[in-house]
Amino acid sequence: MSFELIPAIDLLDGACVRLTQGRYDAATVYERDPAAVVERFIQHRIGRIHVVDLDGAKAGRPRNRDAVRRIVERAGRVPVQLGGGIRTLRDVEDALETGVGRAILGTVALREPSLVREAAQRFPGQIVVGVDAREGRVAVEGWLDESEASAVEVARRFEDAGVAALVYTDIARDGMLSGPNLEDTAALARAIAIPVIASGGMSSEDDVLRAAACADGIIAGAIVGTAVYTGAVDIARVLEKLSCS
Repeated sequence: MSFELIPAIDLLDGACVRLTQGRYDAATVYERDPAAVVERFIQHRIGRIHVVDLDGAKAGRPRNRDAVRRIVERAGRVPVQLGGGIRTLRDVEDALETGVGRAILGTVALREPSLVREAAQRFPGQIVVGVDAREGRVAVEGWLDESEASAVEVARRFEDAGVAALVYTDIARDGMLSGPNLEDTAALARAIAIPVIASGGMSSEDDVLRAAACADGIIAGAIVGTAVYTGAVDIARVLEKLSCS
């Protein structure tokens, strides 16, 4: 299993932003035109781009379709995975019709696991489960509501569903540049057979390299957001170090 460095674009009102600990009132705008961010990303040998429709996650239905389409067009051959507000099979179909390679299902993974299983059967290799947790408990509805379910409990529901990957986000670390929760991420990866991608708190190039080396490659990849925009993570340099490791 090769390790992926995956740069992130979070969309709010069509702009590229980053939230702090999932708070919509703590958004920093980095670029009004997200397609311009894609242009910078695709200059490097990245395997994919991670996009989250924050308006969609909050509203419960996709809201940034035009921005997503522009991102996909600018990305070209680089695959895009999209999450945020995808709650129905029609939403999945609409997302894939924009050209994204993967649709991420988060809230419905907790509320309607049967829908996730059906989507994975209808769209093999194109469905990703998003598990966002705060202190080990899964949060839904754009991180505005917390459940009593644990991340491992939710993830295990999809062991035999045929999903392509699972994105695990530690909300407390997201946007904080405080370092990722690799201990919980690795524990989740050990507990399930689905490839696990780490998200939240990647603050430096060392964080990414530690994720890649964690437990002999048990973590499949790392999504990096704020650190890419602040310059704390240089994509070209990290990719070179990963290729030499």
